Amino acid sequence: MTSEKFFKNNTALITLIAACLVVLISLSVRQVFGMFFMDFNIDLGISNTEFGLAIGVQMLGWGLSGPIFGAIADKYGGHKAITLAFIFYILGVYFLFAGPNTGIYFQMSLGVLIGIGCGGTAISIPMSIVGKHFPLSNRTIAMSIVTAVGSFGYFLSPLFTQYSLNSNGWVQTLIYFMIFLMAGLVIAFFVRSPSSRESLETSNDQSTLSALKEAFQNKSYILLVAGFFVCGFHITLVGTHVPKYVIDRGLDSWTAAMILSLIGFFNIFGSLLSGYMSTKMSKKIILSGIYLLRGVSICLFIFTPPSTISSIIFGASFGFLWLSTVPATSGIVAHIFGTKYLGLLYGLVFLSHQIGSFFGAYLGGLFYDLYGSYDYAWYLAIALSIFAGLIHLPIKEQAVERLQKA
Repeated sequence: MTSEKFFKNNTALITLIAACLVVLISLSVRQVFGMFFMDFNIDLGISNTEFGLAIGVQMLGWGLSGPIFGAIADKYGGHKAITLAFIFYILGVYFLFAGPNTGIYFQMSLGVLIGIGCGGTAISIPMSIVGKHFPLSNRTIAMSIVTAVGSFGYFLSPLFTQYSLNSNGWVQTLIYFMIFLMAGLVIAFFVRSPSSRESLETSNDQSTLSALKEAFQNKSYILLVAGFFVCGFHITLVGTHVPKYVIDRGLDSWTAAMILSLIGFFNIFGSLLSGYMSTKMSKKIILSGIYLLRGVSICLFIFTPPSTISSIIFGASFGFLWLSTVPATSGIVAHIFGTKYLGLLYGLVFLSHQIGSFFGAYLGGLFYDLYGSYDYAWYLAIALSIFAGLIHLPIKEQAVERLQKA
């Protein structure tokens, strides 16, 4: 008895490697903008609310452009969608330090342009393209590899950013980011969608409109969309506001960097384990457990006395749960509807994630400016954990009738 080959062809191998590098670069830059707040506050006069709004707009831009880049990738090829997105990303970082960078211009650069750039480079599009190269038996594992490698960028980037901010200042640090993004622009060329000969899915003539109608008439898809809103709220609240939160509690800026770095490091293992477990057990049960455990992690963090130990525990535990939702969520979408329109359909699920991200970023800053603390944002995050833990349970993990007849 021979085992099934993991890589069906060289294109699958090259695409997986290139997609991993693209996500690593994109998320490495995106993850650490919260660490720039103190510099932006001092040098540019940016308030908590303005900064939270910019990150919120970035999340919305990421989410709204995701389905568009997904449709481009599905129709014209993944490399074209990702290359276009990197151009927006580079322009956003460039204008953030070189052009007018206060008021509406701050929102345009950090918010709109970088958000659009993330829409085609960070997680959803590269991962959906990878998913097209792998059969159901290996798909979630391949997707989890992309997420895990991106998490390695999460691990390294906060350490590098904190060092560079201290040694070189925020302008030079953004220049380094531009260099990284230009490297990603080159690598994007190798993230190729499978050709008709390499495709693993039975060809069908389903239209884009028909695919959208089929998805939104499916109750399980609607529940998945609603649940992923919570994921976005959680990770953007933490990624954007934890740096200031720990400083307000009497800890230093390196503690904030350590938390973000630990999140990235432990997310490697969480993502891989989630991808593996998704091949062995119900993906909806995995998702429900992740969201409920996030609530426990937040409770321990905010209700225990501030210390380096509690920060380490939070960084490790929340990191293990950070992007472990992604392989299971995308795996359910691919299993129910197939991979032909995976970029578009997962992009729409991710749009819900980014709407949640907008509220996580904006409400965190707004609550702080209104009440002088992040407490109400944390309480809302805990309540949403319970909501998401419950809402995934009714999902039916079965292919639509169209695929069952194929």
